[in-house]
Amino acid sequence: MFRQWAVRYFRSFSLAGLLFGTLFFAASLTPTLIPRNFLTQGVLSGCSAAAGYGVGFFLQWLWRYLELPEPKGRFLFGTKLAATIICGAIGIGFLWRAAAWQNSIRSLMEMEPVDTAHPIEVGAIAIVTFVLLIALARLFKRTLYFVSRHLNRYVPKRFSYVAGTVIAALLFWSIGDGIIFRTALRFMDGSFERLDALIPPETSQPSDPAKTGSPESLVRWDDLGRMGRSYISTGPSAADITAVTGKPALEPIRVYVGMHSDESPQARAKLALEELKRVGGFDRSTLVIITPTGTGWVDEQAINPIEFLHNGDIASIGAQYSYLASWMSLLVEPGYGAEQARALFSEVYGYWRTLPKETRPKLYLFGLSLGALSSELSNELFEVLGDPYQGALWAGPPFSSRIWNSITRDRNPGSPEWLPKFRDGSFVRFTAQKNALDIPGAVWGPMRVVYLQYASDPITFYDPHSLYHEPDWMQPPRGPDVSPYLGWYPVVTFLQLTLDIAMATTSPMGYGHVFAAEHYIDAWMEVADIQGWSPDDVARLKQHFIDLRNQESS
Repeated sequence: MFRQWAVRYFRSFSLAGLLFGTLFFAASLTPTLIPRNFLTQGVLSGCSAAAGYGVGFFLQWLWRYLELPEPKGRFLFGTKLAATIICGAIGIGFLWRAAAWQNSIRSLMEMEPVDTAHPIEVGAIAIVTFVLLIALARLFKRTLYFVSRHLNRYVPKRFSYVAGTVIAALLFWSIGDGIIFRTALRFMDGSFERLDALIPPETSQPSDPAKTGSPESLVRWDDLGRMGRSYISTGPSAADITAVTGKPALEPIRVYVGMHSDESPQARAKLALEELKRVGGFDRSTLVIITPTGTGWVDEQAINPIEFLHNGDIASIGAQYSYLASWMSLLVEPGYGAEQARALFSEVYGYWRTLPKETRPKLYLFGLSLGALSSELSNELFEVLGDPYQGALWAGPPFSSRIWNSITRDRNPGSPEWLPKFRDGSFVRFTAQKNALDIPGAVWGPMRVVYLQYASDPITFYDPHSLYHEPDWMQPPRGPDVSPYLGWYPVVTFLQLTLDIAMATTSPMGYGHVFAAEHYIDAWMEVADIQGWSPDDVARLKQHFIDLRNQESS
């Protein structure tokens, strides 16, 4: 009985599906941008195998639809059995190479190699994932046939199949999108909102009247949100800065408003401006308008360095627009960040331009990840040409960033997509782990824009067209943090990069979507035209942040 069931179940599999599924599975084991553990690699490989099976199944269906000859009976069974054995050998062979491929990128990022059980674990998880997805596909097929069979009583057979397919697809889509997806989003939205309201025990309300969130502040401490409270309560003091630089320093000014500080982006922006004026932000030599990431997080690795570089004579201002992770905000509320960023820029820039040019602070923009995209959209160039701000530093811009896309697409011939050169370098320059901002013969204009991006960052280099087209950044020369074994495979590379986006912040600092302070230092010195720092001073400051990072990780 079991033997008959096993033979019947084996016969139910598509021969072309098994072949294509194996090829997709094998390709999925190759590395992309972010290192994967056995769990994520197993799920990815199972999904890739299922996608390949679907492609093969469709091609076999098309072959039959065209009434082309195909093997039958025992010959078909023998062919399928032989193909299965070959597919198994291919799968085992590629699994054996999987650890070496993962280690090729882990070694570039100075990570520990995967353990020897990695291939076995990946294979087991891939099989479970594949079986579950095939079961789901067969449930869809049964639903299609069930609907078609009932419709066939009233309409022609071919029409009933088409209608059955559409109805089944709509049913599955409504369940996936309307129930599973939206329920998950509501759950995550509520979870992140509750998390945003938490006050860690080590974070206490500041007593200094010059601090946002203090009893004298226009912004309530409880309304700042978790990320806002963290940003205000951390950062270097004047004493910290002097201890490293050996020079007298001021206490850096940080202003932040949370989503609960007021109802609308415009109201929050006005409140932030009034708070900035209250604490004397416009009396400093430098002012930075920060657009946070989706959760409201401001990267300390980015802001601490410029506070050191200015010896504390600096103010920064930011406003929260979401409490979801950036990739979720990009998915469900992509316009919120731009709306808040534009409102804050309009308020601050509008007041800034009324001040005497000789005494007002130099004005800069900063954004990381979704914050970079939103900061780009906070103003149009024609709006500020009459009285331009001094520059912007945008780190890890998402692949959908309009200005970044335009500049990258029109880069100078011969410069790679992961580190473009644009025109004469007078307006915008790109840099990565190794400082690439000192371009021979290039002279900055009145505005300086720098993009800090890593070649291994999938948030920046994700390409939806990788489904059917090889991205330009895969062409040589490749970035120093990209595996030499990375290759492009239709559909599979798209799935790999999609997973990479969700894992972008799991890489070590200095790779992927996790930016290191020492790389921000090079970028800030160019954007803000920092003077008076010798190479030894800069090296000492970089080492200070490296030492801090090592202490925190130990």
